[in-house]
Amino acid sequence: MNVRNLVKAVVGVALGGAWLTLAGPTSAHHAFSTEFDANQPITLKGTITRIEWINPHAWIHLDVPGDNGTVEKWMIEAGSPNTLVRRGLTRDTIPPGIEVVVFGYRHRNGSNAANGRDVTLPDGKRLFITSPGTGAPPSD
Repeated sequence: MNVRNLVKAVVGVALGGAWLTLAGPTSAHHAFSTEFDANQPITLKGTITRIEWINPHAWIHLDVPGDNGTVEKWMIEAGSPNTLVRRGLTRDTIPPGIEVVVFGYRHRNGSNAANGRDVTLPDGKRLFITSPGTGAPPSD
């Protein structure tokens, strides 16, 4: 093998490896209606316990006091971290420990999960957190 062919082979292997590394594992993205029910709007008032800034959706974890005094743990799906950042949100915008009101749509399976549309902060500021183009009902 001459030097030219060796260089081509090395570059080809390197590019192929880079492509596979960057492609990484993928998960199927879903339309709103496959998981959430537009006919089941829900408003939750609770305390943020943590926020996961992960793809394809950020998740807000919320402790919601129940009528019987127990605390229900909820998971609220938000838009992608990139979408939220483009709207001006950061990891510090909705810090753990604050009480918020979340409006969204309940998961079809009845679990304590919802697709969040809006989060209202203690100062009254309302943040639009849903993913665009998923088929979720529009904001008021």
